[in-house]
Amino acid sequence: MNEPDPAATVAASLDAQVRAADLDRWLSSRLVADDRARADLITLYAFEAELMSIPTRVTQPLLAEMRYTWWAEQLDGVFAGIPRKGHPVLEALTDLVARHALDRAPFDALIEAHIGRVHGEPHDLDAFYVGPMQAAVHVLAGPGHADKVVEAGRVRGLGQVGRIDEAKAARPKANAALKGLPAEGFPAVASAALTTPDEPEPVKRLRLIWATVRGRV
Repeated sequence: MNEPDPAATVAASLDAQVRAADLDRWLSSRLVADDRARADLITLYAFEAELMSIPTRVTQPLLAEMRYTWWAEQLDGVFAGIPRKGHPVLEALTDLVARHALDRAPFDALIEAHIGRVHGEPHDLDAFYVGPMQAAVHVLAGPGHADKVVEAGRVRGLGQVGRIDEAKAARPKANAALKGLPAEGFPAVASAALTTPDEPEPVKRLRLIWATVRGRV
């Protein structure tokens, strides 16, 4: 019998983690044809899933902040190329950061935004949605496209926090900026087309396909 491939096992585990935590972006990642690129996208989303799960496991803000601080400290190793061994997300993220020369700033900003949220601060749309979308586009399409997805990130953020009318009103500006985005980068922004969280999965799949065909969110 053939032994299971450890790398494939880890990739499948991260994929399942993202599907459970963030269906919209998991569905969007299915639009990436290349297996390696899709796995890279899933790695980014798995890191975010780890951060999102902390308030569901820890109710006291101080304890949650301690866990976020732990993640911030682990980024030192990630960006130095020395991951915490035995942690699938950190190991995969370290490899991803090195191969794509990702900037650390959006990762730090995301953690700080999470700490702010557990202490009751306003939702930082740019840190939660724009920065991660820019990192995802970098992974799929390379550097130089960050400015093209700012508005799409805000559309996604507005939809996620229930400001649906504002999200719809922001779409024309987002789509105008997306005209310069290479097609291979579109799966990183496609989830901005899903502004109704409780829609059935088949409907979401159709919306994503239609958004991809048009190159518009």
